Order: sequence, then C-alpha cells, then structure tokens
Amino acid sequence: MVDFNNLVLGVAAILFLVALGSLVVWAFKTFFSGSPSGSGFARPRDKRLGVVETGSVDAKRKLLLVRRDDVEHLVMIGGPIDMLIETGIKGRPHLEPPLEDVIIAKSETRPAPDFSKA
Repeated sequence: MVDFNNLVLGVAAILFLVALGSLVVWAFKTFFSGSPSGSGFARPRDKRLGVVETGSVDAKRKLLLVRRDDVEHLVMIGGPIDMLIETGIKGRPHLEPPLEDVIIAKSETRPAPDFSKA
C-alpha cells in the first residue's frame, strides 16, 4: 500500500520539475533568441527601417515619410496604386552633445519698476 504522504510528495516533485523545465525553456527563448525584438544577452540588430511621419491626403490616401538608414522616402498609399513621390531625402542629422561648454553671459540687474508714479 502507498503512503499518502509519499504520494503527495511525489506529485509535488513532478509539478516542481515541470515548472522548472518551463522556466528554463522560457529563459532560453527570451535571452538567447535571435529575434531583434527580444531583449537579453543576444544583441538585437539596429532598426534600419521606420515610419517617420504620416499625413492624410483624403479619405483613402495617405502620405508616409519612411526612413531607411539615414535616407527618407515620401510614399503615397491607399489609392488605386501606391506611388513613390520623392526619394533620397536627407534625414535630419542625429543630435550630438555640444563640443564645448555652454557659457551663459551675465547681465546687469535692472532696477525694479516704480508703480507708484502713474
């Protein structure tokens, strides 16, 4: 005959092993996956493509400003055909820190206005 305490302990051990295995599989997928969206030890690729801005032309058509690397392209979508309007637009330069310290000039203090004279 099987002791009830040993049966509960065995079921608990099996559940613990299943939970531990699931945790290991989840950690492996999260930290070592090759997907760019996954965060972890594997370095994600830099994003090269993105939509910078959108604008509506009418109820169906839209203008998209698409950036690839540092070049932007203007595309109209939603009509009978999608159309590339302009290509090779120079993107905005990335902001960089100033090269030198910023110096703010001091000015003389002005006297307070006298409101008693009206």
